[in-house]
Amino acid sequence: MLNNSKAFSGFSVDDSQKAKKFYGEILGLDIEEDAEMEGILTLKPAGGNSIIIYTKENHEPATYTILNFPVKDIEQAVDELTKRGIVFEQYGGNIKTDKKGIFRGGGPLIAWFKDPAGNILSVLQEE
Repeated sequence: MLNNSKAFSGFSVDDSQKAKKFYGEILGLDIEEDAEMEGILTLKPAGGNSIIIYTKENHEPATYTILNFPVKDIEQAVDELTKRGIVFEQYGGNIKTDKKGIFRGGGPLIAWFKDPAGNILSVLQEE
């Protein structure tokens, strides 16, 4: 029944203007503000499907990775994002990251960071 549906995802933030600046200016992604519905943004990453970002008054950041951005060179991506003010998360234990914030413990190389609303995002090296 839904196999032909163009599904899309969405997530909440506490401030749509901060989100618009972060995703559009800092990350450099295409983002549009809904002209009819205040607080609704549409993120348009490569690949065709859109992602809805909506303002939620009692927003609580996701405790899991909401968006993964595959990159060809994680070192270059982390360095560039760091220059743009992104602070990468530092984890220990099973997902211990290095001083740059990159997990190198098996599987794809991955580095996590947060948006202004506290949602977790990542860049991961394409295999």
